[in-house]
Amino acid sequence: MTFKTRKLVSPPDLNPSRTLFGGQLLKWIDEEIAIYAMCQLHSNHVVTKFMSEINFMNPAFNADIIEIGAELIDAGKTSITLRCEVRVKDTSVIIITIDKVVMVHVDQNGRPKPHGKTLEELIADDVS
Repeated sequence: MTFKTRKLVSPPDLNPSRTLFGGQLLKWIDEEIAIYAMCQLHSNHVVTKFMSEINFMNPAFNADIIEIGAELIDAGKTSITLRCEVRVKDTSVIIITIDKVVMVHVDQNGRPKPHGKTLEELIADDVS
């Protein structure tokens, strides 16, 4: 798992229980996974197709620095599949896990388009 993005939890990100709002975290995850897919496929034309069960494990609090991690697990003709994990930087406490996120490479009309890469090529070309 590669952790490439860090976010600072601040007051506007909190829910009424004073923990990180789940919707805000999912927004950050979707953005990070999209950027990761764009870098891997060398194309800005990717969309989120699917997210499996989202497992909220622990809360994050104001002033926590969180890290968003992604790992390639599969590649299809037009898609790539990743696993995602978010943790608190200082303690490595896991906040959320998502076992499967499918990102699809699309043409300018939003239709699936082959990306031309194998899983092995994508792993070997993992952008740091």
